[in-house]
Amino acid sequence: MARGGRALSLRDKLDGNELDLSLCGLSEVPVRDLAALPKATVLDLSCNNLVSLPSDFCSLSHLVKLDLSKNRLQQLPLDFGRLVNLQHLDLLNNRLVTLPVSFAQLKNLKWLDLKDNPLDPVLAKVAGDCLDEKQCKQAAVKVLQHMRAIQSEQDRQRQRKLQAEREMEKKREAEQRAKEAQERELRKREKAEEKERRRREYDAQKAAKQEMEKKTKKETAQTRKPTSSSRPAQPPRHKSSWSRSVLRVLLLALLCVLCTLAACKLTELQRQPVCVSVNALYEDVVAALQNHKTLQNMLHQNSH
Repeated sequence: MARGGRALSLRDKLDGNELDLSLCGLSEVPVRDLAALPKATVLDLSCNNLVSLPSDFCSLSHLVKLDLSKNRLQQLPLDFGRLVNLQHLDLLNNRLVTLPVSFAQLKNLKWLDLKDNPLDPVLAKVAGDCLDEKQCKQAAVKVLQHMRAIQSEQDRQRQRKLQAEREMEKKREAEQRAKEAQERELRKREKAEEKERRRREYDAQKAAKQEMEKKTKKETAQTRKPTSSSRPAQPPRHKSSWSRSVLRVLLLALLCVLCTLAACKLTELQRQPVCVSVNALYEDVVAALQNHKTLQNMLHQNSH
């Protein structure tokens, strides 16, 4: 109801295409209600308590003349340039220091008053005075040119920044490619070193295997060598053969002695001088053996 009543009061203040909301003690702009009155192309909001304008205020693109003088505005919305049909703008006696860059888009602006604002010195010099119609028109032209120059400079700065970012991105990409190439080269080198290391290990194992086979063959040859070299070492065999020959001779001599003794004892040859000597020798030997046996018995008894 209040909203409806307010809308009704706005319609009551509408005079043709002019809407006068000055001296209403407004601290906020009724943007929705103003948007419902597209016929109101001339809007007077002077002598109120406006500190700022809402962002949706810039949607009132039907405005042709706007009076915001004698408020407490510290800044305008960043997209103020959306009011493209605006031709007359009064900002007298506010607290503005700068204007938004989008101000340069107000291509239809023909009248501007920025007096009694703590403007930036450069902007204040560009705007100049607005004491008559001519000066206010010149202020609109000069401020638009100044803001367009600022916008162009910002666009150039933005382009330079974008170009610098692109170059930086290209540089990063180049560095990344170089890093990747370096890493590939490093992996390739490590792979080659690993291959060379395995090849050396293979050669070492092969050489060790060959050395082992050679050593085994040498040991086998040394093991077989005594059997083949035992042939020259035949003197012990000759020595054993000589011992057996001597033993045979001794046995043969003993056999001859026994035969001679038997012949001298059992045949008629015992009276022969040779047999007499043999028999005497035999008797002496037997006596000696008996004496030796008697001595052994005595020694045996003594020991007991």
